[in-house]
Amino acid sequence: MLNFKISETEDYEKLVPFFIENELEFSEDEPVPTDLVKCWQIVKKDDEGKEQLIGAFVLAKREGEFIVDGIAIDPQYRQYKLGKTLLNRGIEETLKRGGERIFLVARAPGFFRKQGFVTVPREEAPNFFECLTCPQYGVSCHPEVMRLDLR
Repeated sequence: MLNFKISETEDYEKLVPFFIENELEFSEDEPVPTDLVKCWQIVKKDDEGKEQLIGAFVLAKREGEFIVDGIAIDPQYRQYKLGKTLLNRGIEETLKRGGERIFLVARAPGFFRKQGFVTVPREEAPNFFECLTCPQYGVSCHPEVMRLDLR
């Protein structure tokens, strides 16, 4: 039986190493300021009662648009549809705040296509595509800029 808890967290800095471990790139040199909106975490208690971070999601805004600034699930827990659960929380929060769409840069575009996202030209999204300076870009990583229309 999987025993986990989804909760909001104010501790964005705790999520960053988890995102990096799960192969999401983070840059200190962001071209446009990012405003954090809300962060969620999924923790699982181990046999000794210690909490282990197994999932995280960051909803943010750039240039007035809502973006998924990070979403990751520990690979051994992906079969439990936790990514979809976190994404739905972000979508609900975006709607609650009057958002009409949400953008992301996807390393796994297939997952997001199943959730209704469509690939869009980079120019049609807020400036949050830092991939061009990453050494993995175009070699082992082929990200897509995607958008989900909510209304």
